Amino acid sequence: MTGRPVRVVRWAAVAVVLLFVVGGLAASGLPGGVLMAGLAALLLGTGAAITGRARWAFIAGRKAAGLVAAAGVVALVAGAATAPPTVPTAAASRPSTPTPSAPASPTPDEAAIAAAERALAQTETDEVAAPTSAPTSVAASGLLGDQDAQAAVAGAERTSALAALAAVEVRGRAPRTGYDRDLFGSGWVDTDRNGCDTRNDVLARDLTGETVKPGTRNCVVLTGTLADPYSGRTIAFQRGQTTSDDVQVDHVVALSDSWQKGAQGWDGGRRTAFANDPLNLLAVDGPLNMQKGDGDAASWLPPARSYRCAYVARQVAVKVGYGLWMTQAEKNAIATVLSACPDEPLPRGVVAQLPAPTSPPAPAPVPAASPAPRAPVVVPAPAPAPRPAPAPAPVPAPAPAPVVPVPAPAPGPSYANCDAVRAAGAAPIRAGDPGWDQKFDRDRDGVGCE
Repeated sequence: MTGRPVRVVRWAAVAVVLLFVVGGLAASGLPGGVLMAGLAALLLGTGAAITGRARWAFIAGRKAAGLVAAAGVVALVAGAATAPPTVPTAAASRPSTPTPSAPASPTPDEAAIAAAERALAQTETDEVAAPTSAPTSVAASGLLGDQDAQAAVAGAERTSALAALAAVEVRGRAPRTGYDRDLFGSGWVDTDRNGCDTRNDVLARDLTGETVKPGTRNCVVLTGTLADPYSGRTIAFQRGQTTSDDVQVDHVVALSDSWQKGAQGWDGGRRTAFANDPLNLLAVDGPLNMQKGDGDAASWLPPARSYRCAYVARQVAVKVGYGLWMTQAEKNAIATVLSACPDEPLPRGVVAQLPAPTSPPAPAPVPAASPAPRAPVVVPAPAPAPRPAPAPAPVPAPAPAPVVPVPAPAPGPSYANCDAVRAAGAAPIRAGDPGWDQKFDRDRDGVGCE
């Protein structure tokens, strides 16, 4: 190849190299330009080394081609070393006050994903009406009746979720007529003004190992791992047009359920705050969220039994906090679950204003039964008293025996002391002997003057 064709090819090669370099500069600045220049040099040098020379690319032989290829490798290494990291940063580094930055123009794929997520935001809370029958898992375990549920609530520790049921009014479900998702705000709203919508806030809170999309103020969660509380499974989340709905954000107290139990009377601001309250939101398995619909505890509970206590305790906390009511069937179902874990507290420090305890009324006295009338008692006439028998003649008392006088004993001798006793030859003298006196017996053995 000589003459004009060589010049044309040469300038075309230069244009291609410049295009590479300019594209790299536009995409990643100077490191990107160095990378593209290195890649072009590597391609040209490798091609010239294979053919032997490439005069159209200013390369005269294989030696020069090797040098060009080596320079391209060096440029590639240098560009890669100085290029900014392209791996998304962890959502844990999300700043509390985001720094404003101009959003990049969405690519066609990104626009499709954004449209899919807008549809998902509607689907997550579209909440088809749930069946009204009690969940079989509760019925099988023995659903408490009205009186038993009331007794369980009254006897619970006052700081427990079970006792907090006393603060929730029991009423019938109002009609679903007039419910619309947009009455609770359009999609997910940044109510906390941190620059991120509520869905991504909840994903960042509930996922582990999450990554975020660069240039979104660390808001848009791309990937992560969910320990799903409803099923007990581990779910790998990946943002995408067909994968974002694998993990959905559930309203623990469904929006439609709240509409039928008090939210109809709220203004739009309160309903929007309710729909975006983190207390009422959980990242969960998408199909299970769709299965739940707008069911309350009387019609749906998580399949994972180990999470049911925490689940219904969160429902109680939300209804206490927002003044929503329950049906009697819903209250009985929640009391049934919490009776197996009576110490389960309300989450996030929610405190229920319980009515003052009242002592049970004293039982009314039972009136004494009136005695049955007695039959008249017929008393027979008394029999005539018998005539008294004549008293027997008194027996004369025997004549008293004559009294024979006893002569007084002759007076005995009397001794002044033991010397007198001994002098009289009466020592030793014993009790009962003539002249005995107790003073002679000092050792009290009945013998004196020994």
